[in-house]
Amino acid sequence: MSGLIALLDDVAAIAKVAAASVDDVIGQAAKAGSKAAGAVIDDAAVTPKYVQGFEASRELPVIWKITKGSLRNKLVFLLPIGLLLANFAPWAIAPLLMLGGAYLCFEGAEKVAHVLGMSHGHEDHPGKAETIDDPAHLEEQKAAGAIKTDFILSAEIMTISLAAIPPSNFWMEAATLATVAVMITVVVYGSVALIVKMDDVGLALANNGRLGLTRAAGRAIVRGMPGFLKLLTIIGTAAMLWVGGSIIVHGLEEMGFGTLGHLIHDGAYAVGHAVSPALEGAVEWFSKAVMDGVLGLGIGLLLIPVGEKVITPIWRAVFHKGA
Repeated sequence: MSGLIALLDDVAAIAKVAAASVDDVIGQAAKAGSKAAGAVIDDAAVTPKYVQGFEASRELPVIWKITKGSLRNKLVFLLPIGLLLANFAPWAIAPLLMLGGAYLCFEGAEKVAHVLGMSHGHEDHPGKAETIDDPAHLEEQKAAGAIKTDFILSAEIMTISLAAIPPSNFWMEAATLATVAVMITVVVYGSVALIVKMDDVGLALANNGRLGLTRAAGRAIVRGMPGFLKLLTIIGTAAMLWVGGSIIVHGLEEMGFGTLGHLIHDGAYAVGHAVSPALEGAVEWFSKAVMDGVLGLGIGLLLIPVGEKVITPIWRAVFHKGA
């Protein structure tokens, strides 16, 4: 009997350790995922365009295809690469992270430049005017395009998240990164599904609501969705510039070049301490975010010619040949 009691005590202790490990994984995953906010918001803002033009009955199946592709990108390709880097080439993480930050700056600045009429953005794709009569083929092509775009954004998310995970053993890092991948994918594509179907929900409420208030709410949803999508794009662009700029500043500090980071920190500190103590922390944080965002915009604008004249043509030649 005493042996059985001892065994049960051991099992209980193991269960407590396992539960604590699960809590640690979830906690670390949440913190790491929050660092990738810019790429996550951009992912949610970009994806709805890939389901435009489909019948309502095909929107969710297309989103599900993209979701499965996104999980495959993160878990099958990017997770092993990230773990190999973390364990065998940790020195490469900061430069890769800065490269990713530069990409976020480029994407955000390109959106700003396009609005101002200074850039063609991604609208000059040679196959953009092509019409496809086969809906099934169009669906496959749109999903494939979304998955390719997702690969870039997922690489950003996974790299940023990996850098934010505290040093631990291989399996803890793997579990945390896998949790980040699943959590972010569910959040992003769950949000995309809600956004895409919100028009249908509003229309159904406007036409079939039993109460006048319900019908009014439905009409408000339908009228408000275009503005909401524009707001989401603006927030996503600002987040990309902010996160991209902050990543580059942090990467420079990691590589021993801390002057720029100190200047931004000291400037934000001065602005924060110029207001009342009650607002000090919020104003300091916001000031730093604005400075990082302005830096990101400047870097992105400098990168636009490189992206449009060199990188984009190579990308299209590789991935869109025969399209």
